[in-house]
Amino acid sequence: MRTTANPFKPTAGGEPPLLIGRSKVIRDFEKGLDNGVGAPGRIMLITGARGTGKTVMLTVFEDKARERKWDVIEETASEGLCERLVNELRNHDGLLDRLTIKPSLSFAGTSLSLGEAELSPKRMPETLRKAMAERIDALEKHHAGLLISIDETQAADRSDMIAIATAIQHQIRERRNIAIVFAGLPQMVSDLFNDEVIAFLRRAKTNVLTDVPIKEVRDAFAKTFQSSGMTINDEQLHTAAVATHGYPYMIQLVGYHIWDAADLRDSDIINDDDVSNGIAEARIDLDNAVCIPELHGLSGNDKAYLTAMAQFEGPVSTAEVAARMGKTPNYASTYRKRLLDAYVIRETERGEVDFAVPFLREYLRRRAA
Repeated sequence: MRTTANPFKPTAGGEPPLLIGRSKVIRDFEKGLDNGVGAPGRIMLITGARGTGKTVMLTVFEDKARERKWDVIEETASEGLCERLVNELRNHDGLLDRLTIKPSLSFAGTSLSLGEAELSPKRMPETLRKAMAERIDALEKHHAGLLISIDETQAADRSDMIAIATAIQHQIRERRNIAIVFAGLPQMVSDLFNDEVIAFLRRAKTNVLTDVPIKEVRDAFAKTFQSSGMTINDEQLHTAAVATHGYPYMIQLVGYHIWDAADLRDSDIINDDDVSNGIAEARIDLDNAVCIPELHGLSGNDKAYLTAMAQFEGPVSTAEVAARMGKTPNYASTYRKRLLDAYVIRETERGEVDFAVPFLREYLRRRAA
């Protein structure tokens, strides 16, 4: 008999039952923790388009670190990032419980009452460095380490990234038990990490999350449906897998809605209607969660550029897009740059551009029709 809970998790950051195609990335991180100070996996950068599972990977890494009794600090890049990190590093309340340290044990600098001068951009690298050292001092007495994870790194202020890079560099030089993982969009993260002042972070082991091969998607669907007590045939598995295009978020949506359609009938056997209806519902959810928000805030000319791009299959040159728009290449190049900076489109090896957001081409075509 199948389980009552839907095994697919198409929510932001929700950990799916099977991390399809991500075993090597997870292994690299675990080896970094287990191989000690200086191992490549201890400074890691996770990039990929929206919906490829970057936040999920951070959650997995955090769980792997906690399994090893490491302390974990989770953050999302936004204004005041370093101030929040300092406060979390110096908040030892949770640390006392996790490491069963007697409350009478004192730590230097545990006060959360930090002066403005200490948190100023000029002093922040030193402040953050000291806060990290204090936290690691307490952890290393119990043979534990510290993992810091930072999501949406493309939104980080340059001054915060300089402070973080400086503080981490000192901990590595002093052979402290620390690891840090950044997650973010490729284009913007690349701009940050290519900054000469933050050159140290170029050593980060980079993992680009891409689409999953259809065969792996099919196998994962088969295993997940079977383990949840559902019967699904080979043709249905193939149809479901192909509909995802290997896009991790769509994999979860398609699986979720097919499972839910059968569950609504209170059946353990998936039929063809469950598959077709599930795929249709998944496309609606994908439009609402990914495609529509991606277009929100773009100018009319930005959208016109994308609509013209959508008429082509695969990568296309700005000259071809401009011709479809009825504009000059110079005119179109302005919007090309804006869309590249926003990582709505990406450059290809041939000097052309393609959609960075999966399924956006199909959405624009449907909307135009």
